[in-house]
Amino acid sequence: MNCLIIDDNAIARSVLKNLFKIEDSLKLIAECENAADAFKILANNKIDLLLLDVEMPRITGIELVKVLGDKRPLIVFISSKRDYASDAYDLNVVDFIAKPITPDRFLKAIIKAKEIYKNQNLFMPSKKDEFIFIRDSNIIRRIKLADINYLEAKGDYVKIYMDKKNYATHSSLKSVEDKLPMDMFSRVHRSLIVNISKIDTIEGGTLIIQQHFVSVSDAYKSSLNKRMQIL
Repeated sequence: MNCLIIDDNAIARSVLKNLFKIEDSLKLIAECENAADAFKILANNKIDLLLLDVEMPRITGIELVKVLGDKRPLIVFISSKRDYASDAYDLNVVDFIAKPITPDRFLKAIIKAKEIYKNQNLFMPSKKDEFIFIRDSNIIRRIKLADINYLEAKGDYVKIYMDKKNYATHSSLKSVEDKLPMDMFSRVHRSLIVNISKIDTIEGGTLIIQQHFVSVSDAYKSSLNKRMQIL
């Protein structure tokens, strides 16, 4: 994976670069100390993984991820303050590492990132978009798109809800969304995608799908209403 280190502390960057020596699959493309430099590097290079410090001057790591939006690399947050962990995971990042970074903790995060990176190409539609393949543990399964009720981001997994059985695949929700036919599915929350044909009832900010309650955030209400054929 092509990687970018972003940390305003030179010693912290040096520690990370040394840790790269224990994982051959990582290729360090560049390092920088602020978000402005990071934007330039991201614009001119294919980056698969960001190792990103939270506390940086002017634009923090969390603010940077929000600016990058959905079209972003995989993210591993790094910080000396554990208080940022919940905010980091709300952004559906791969992992959060508290400083000082140990080799075993670094490897744990990289293993998770590699698994997600690998599975981004396994969660894919068929040529006719009638079904998808997912990696469920060590098994690759075929699932009919029409059988999916909705999908939910759960940390670094995506849970797929169906009538008879649910599955979890190691991936980001954005990666999954990019591979679903959007005439059939709609994002209704930063952590939820629904099969429009499965919606039974809409009550305010809540959808009812197969007796399950699914929240719709204000940011997605307008686009969902446009997709619905309401008489």
